[in-house]
Amino acid sequence: MTVYERLAACGSEKYRDFQSKLVPNIPKETILGVKTPDMRRIAKEIKGTKEAEDFLTELPHKYYEENLVHFFLISMIKDFDECVGEVERFLPYVDCWPVCDQSSPKVFAKNHEKLLPLIKKWIGSEHVYTARFGLRMLMNEFLGDDFRPEYLEWAASVKGEDYYIKMMVAWYFATALAKQYDAAVVYIRERRLEPWTHKKAIQKAVESFRVSDEHKEYLKTFR
Repeated sequence: MTVYERLAACGSEKYRDFQSKLVPNIPKETILGVKTPDMRRIAKEIKGTKEAEDFLTELPHKYYEENLVHFFLISMIKDFDECVGEVERFLPYVDCWPVCDQSSPKVFAKNHEKLLPLIKKWIGSEHVYTARFGLRMLMNEFLGDDFRPEYLEWAASVKGEDYYIKMMVAWYFATALAKQYDAAVVYIRERRLEPWTHKKAIQKAVESFRVSDEHKEYLKTFR
């Protein structure tokens, strides 16, 4: 049974209609209507098999869910260099935000020193979803103990009119305001972000349960 056949067996027309509204930038006919738990299950079932090995070489895929299973498989690779190789081979084919956002390779957390220059490279990509993935990895992996204020500038330097990249920059800063408030609030106070991103970052921070009420009230004054 192929990955497509496994996915098609779980598909739902009703869920496809719902999902297509969330990812309007890809054709509806490329969506099978499979829920995320089923896709993760399929990835786990074929992990380490010849089927999975062959599937990872079959690019580009036709269906949205095939791309998600592909990234879920990559996220389970335990060798850092192998994982990065598969990530970089796949990123040019990522064409929507859910595929970009739902997979976080576990091996990245243990290899921050090697990961950081790759993140900087990805953020500088002209391909929207490669840059978005780089920003998300910077947010996921480097807003904790390994945070440095200069990383905020990496995110702030990302420009462009694409909605999905602007939203990612806003999401990054909203999260930074929750985790590294003193450093991040400078970018709000000094209005270093583009106007739309500035407002959206404040909105998301104000909506976050991780930002204190005191900080929220202060942020509101910069809307």
